[in-house]
Amino acid sequence: MPLPIAVPSKIICIGLNYRDHAAESGMAIPERPLIFSKWPNTLIGPGDAIVLPTLSDQVDYEAELGVVIGTRAAKVAVADALAHVKGYCCSNDVSARDVQLGDGQWARGKSLDTFCPVGPLVPASQVPDPQQLRVRAILNGETMQDASTADMIFSVAEIISFISQGITLEPGDLILTGTPPGVGFARKPPIFLRAGDEITVEIDGLGSLSNPVRSA
Repeated sequence: MPLPIAVPSKIICIGLNYRDHAAESGMAIPERPLIFSKWPNTLIGPGDAIVLPTLSDQVDYEAELGVVIGTRAAKVAVADALAHVKGYCCSNDVSARDVQLGDGQWARGKSLDTFCPVGPLVPASQVPDPQQLRVRAILNGETMQDASTADMIFSVAEIISFISQGITLEPGDLILTGTPPGVGFARKPPIFLRAGDEITVEIDGLGSLSNPVRSA
């Protein structure tokens, strides 16, 4: 299926942006947005398969609000940041936890092929307040994550402003704003994605994003 967004020059992600997710991960609350990246090879659309790599058996889901930049943003103030947004989408920051944590930095474990499902894209004009959206992850019909973007440590506007102070955001760039609690690796026992699963991200007002899971 065609991607619901143009391929971005940058995919910028925010880690540990919900207090309860930081707590379940055993990590400190960030004092400023924690930035990492995914690469364009990760992008897939609704209905496309998340492919489990042979190098990991701990592939996890992360339901997130995605933000697509509409106009060039450099050194923007928080008050002006949302004016640079083209639209919002459901996204899934799929993560190979054993690779992510084993490497000591997150790039490879977050950037394996098919590890960034996105869509659909809803124009910013149809989203009055990105901090009042419910985010859910549903695995095989069971709700695993359910929280509000009101619970973010750093708002969408704060994230855009922070990034833009030193990294110019270009039209089409994609920002993933962090995941709420309920991820698989923090559960007891852990729950990881397996071939035959279906993972769905739902965000109020933005629709849903469903992807089957298959082996490589």
